[in-house]
Amino acid sequence: MTATRFAPSPTGHLHVGNIRTAILSWMCARHVGGRFVLRIDDTDRERSEERFVESIRADLAWLGLTPDAEVRQSQRFDLYQRRFDELRAAGRVYPAYETAQELDLKRKVQLGRGLPPIYDRAALALSDTDRVKLEAGGVRPHWRFKLSPGVIEWDDLIRGHQRFDAATMSDPVIRRADGSWLYMLPSAIDDVDLGISHVVRGEDHVSNTALQIQMFAAMGAPVPAFAHAALLTGAEGKLSKRLGSLGAEHFREEGIEPQAIVSLLARIGTSDPVEAFANPAPLIAAFDFSRFGRAPARFDEAELAQVNARIVHQLDYAAVADRLPAGMDAAGWEAIRPNLSTVADAADWWHVVEGPVAASVDPEDRGFLAAAHRIAGEIDWAADPWHALTAALKDETGRKGKPLFLPLRRALTGRDHGPDMAALLPLIGRDRALERLATP
Repeated sequence: MTATRFAPSPTGHLHVGNIRTAILSWMCARHVGGRFVLRIDDTDRERSEERFVESIRADLAWLGLTPDAEVRQSQRFDLYQRRFDELRAAGRVYPAYETAQELDLKRKVQLGRGLPPIYDRAALALSDTDRVKLEAGGVRPHWRFKLSPGVIEWDDLIRGHQRFDAATMSDPVIRRADGSWLYMLPSAIDDVDLGISHVVRGEDHVSNTALQIQMFAAMGAPVPAFAHAALLTGAEGKLSKRLGSLGAEHFREEGIEPQAIVSLLARIGTSDPVEAFANPAPLIAAFDFSRFGRAPARFDEAELAQVNARIVHQLDYAAVADRLPAGMDAAGWEAIRPNLSTVADAADWWHVVEGPVAASVDPEDRGFLAAAHRIAGEIDWAADPWHALTAALKDETGRKGKPLFLPLRRALTGRDHGPDMAALLPLIGRDRALERLATP
């Protein structure tokens, strides 16, 4: 079975880049009826906070990205220790004793000599006596995974064929001197244990994938398929710090619907057009990694706002009823909906219905509005009052087009533009309409 995972660290709120990864992972699984796992990467006990775990869950629920299972790395340390011990016994994990300052000095020396800053494996040359002496002196080792020589290759679902030479890479540190875990090995262990078949993440993890492929091999496990998505850029076409601050809370405050976020982030960076889907089923059905490009994906809040408006125009009354102003019923929503950019804008238009409204009347329209007031008192309001009113006024005054419709709209709503008056006027009602058409 296809299984994907989304693995955020609860050290902060999700940002738009995290959200895109979650959407793509979820869609990859749902496209084939597979499993989508939420893995909370909370091995960093100092920085991980429970409030961020709750925030991540809430954001995924709001977006409609319901996981089929949830695991927490902080509850899996026994598993990591067992795998660690096995790899150590196999000679694939070894202790290293350099301090951060010593490693930094080594890198600077290598760079100064025009060499790549690769760890020199000095720790492997230490004898048992050397290690005992260091540890007796209070030096606690960190632990590295020993890479095997040779070429590391895989066919990435987005980036195509990838090739790394292990000789150009440092043995990665997998465990700190205090015993805490870094990302690399626990992530690979979890992917094996959870049966993850597809890993979706940003292109900044490509070199990590090369290292982890050797970890899968060392554990005798199959290698998942990898899809490294291009990073997001801002509207200006370059990487933007602002993208790191845009999260679900920001979008909610701006009145953005979750369907708009899913619709946009599922398609940017692909050869498919961005479309507004209130139901994600068509997005899931068409999902295909081969349609993703390697160029940076451009995220534009203005485009998101446009998609959001198209989403709002599709939402049924039942989906928004609890967010509408008191008194607005299904007929009111359907009348006002085509003019909204966000659901919250409905309150502004409902005020136009309930009033009062401030309307300015051109002197040349006073006689026309007086006739409109008289005719409005005579027509049948149970049928189609707008067309009855405008037809009678056209016959009586000879006006048509803008000179006929605009003064009426201004008097009845206080605005030059807005919802279809045929739908709006019955909501305003006879009494309010007569009050507004009565010229001072």
